[in-house]
Amino acid sequence: MNQRQKGKEYEEQAAGYLAERGFVLLERNFRSRQGEVDLIGLHENCLVFVEVKYRKESRAGLPEEAVGSLKQSRICQASDYYRLIHQVDGGCQIRYDVVAICGDEIHWHQNAFPYCYRGRPCSW
Repeated sequence: MNQRQKGKEYEEQAAGYLAERGFVLLERNFRSRQGEVDLIGLHENCLVFVEVKYRKESRAGLPEEAVGSLKQSRICQASDYYRLIHQVDGGCQIRYDVVAICGDEIHWHQNAFPYCYRGRPCSW
């Protein structure tokens, strides 16, 4: 199994986990020139952009630690494009989550990071 297939498998697992907890999936693997978002959906009146990370074990670090400032910035830029092409209302609440899968354990980090642009937090 190659890396892409493995990633897809864990994204499926994460999507199922989220659905069981009230997450309504809108889109998978949204890509733009700015970056990619693994899962996009609705949860508790928020439009949620989700990054899924997997590690076989935590010896090399927790999966959520792999979502650094550059990755966060790319997710935020891709979310800007998603909201533009889908004409998402400016008053819509936005959230950035991380689903970390380590071995058989799944952790959903809601509001894992704030909106940032090119590695800098938004000033508004």
